[in-house]
Amino acid sequence: MADDGDSWSEQVDRNSGQGAAEQSDGLGWGRMLLNISILVLVVAVCLVVYRRWGRRLVSDGAHGDEAPMLTKMRRRDFTLEQLREYDGVQNPRILMAVNMKVFDVTSGRKFYGKDGPYGIFAGRDASRGLATFCSEKDALRDEYDDLSDLTAVQMESVREWEMQFREKYDYVGRLLKPGDEPSEYTDEEDIKDHLKHD
Repeated sequence: MADDGDSWSEQVDRNSGQGAAEQSDGLGWGRMLLNISILVLVVAVCLVVYRRWGRRLVSDGAHGDEAPMLTKMRRRDFTLEQLREYDGVQNPRILMAVNMKVFDVTSGRKFYGKDGPYGIFAGRDASRGLATFCSEKDALRDEYDDLSDLTAVQMESVREWEMQFREKYDYVGRLLKPGDEPSEYTDEEDIKDHLKHD
């Protein structure tokens, strides 16, 4: 085989290629570590900025859809007709009855407002619908509903819903049966109840 000098230059090219690869591997790891460090730093800065200002911006934006903050409602009892005006449309406050107890669910406007998944219950007695897991008009009664045809399991479900509402929302008063007289609540009872919920 004749030596035309190309084999020596090929050898040099191969060796210089390996050296460049070894050098770039060393630089590659360094660059990768540098990139990771920069990424961690950027994430940390974003987290600090979010903790400082982001929560305020998100909470301010969320309140844009909601009604203005309403003062706590004084304790009182309601007939079905009186309850219906608190549907979030006629009145910005949303009330709902569960197991003959009336709750102010205005803070849950996303759920109980006009376009919410449970909006059908706003200003109504929701006991039957919650007990039967039905959010259709069929679950609502225009007259007083004593729930006497519900099963024991359904009544237990109503009581569980009532407990959840007591924990989450302000108790406002009772839903009156036809012929019942509303209770007279004192300011002292009203203040004591509001302090208990705060």
